Amino acid sequence: MHVGSDRIVLNGLRGRGRHGVYPRERAEGQTFVVDAVLELDTRAAAAGDDLACTADYGSIAEKLVAVIEGEPVNLIETLAARLAEICLADPAVGAAQITVHKPDAPITVPFDDVSVTIRRERTKGDAAGSMTTTHPVGRTEAAL
Repeated sequence: MHVGSDRIVLNGLRGRGRHGVYPRERAEGQTFVVDAVLELDTRAAAAGDDLACTADYGSIAEKLVAVIEGEPVNLIETLAARLAEICLADPAVGAAQITVHKPDAPITVPFDDVSVTIRRERTKGDAAGSMTTTHPVGRTEAAL
């Protein structure tokens, strides 16, 4: 797989979730917005004009929103990691970048948005979605 050469981008996926550390966030919920960048090789799909040879972004989008609206977590970092796992479960996806926006975060000063961005990639030889965490300084560590 030639990871990183081609991308499918899903911007602005929205769901209402109950993620957060404060009781009010859990009780009332809030809107979370997710951007997902799927890195994959689309050459076979383009050559054959065949959906079976690429990632079905409609199906992935539905799964991502189901996670946003599903079991609550304390941190948006945790939510981002779960969303990356969903993306890497698709065998066509070699890496995924996830940004979770929390525009209604409980911050006491004026702000436009709070977000966390992560990137996860499939480890060599793994088709099941085991991931490597890439840190901004270039270090990696196994994650899952």
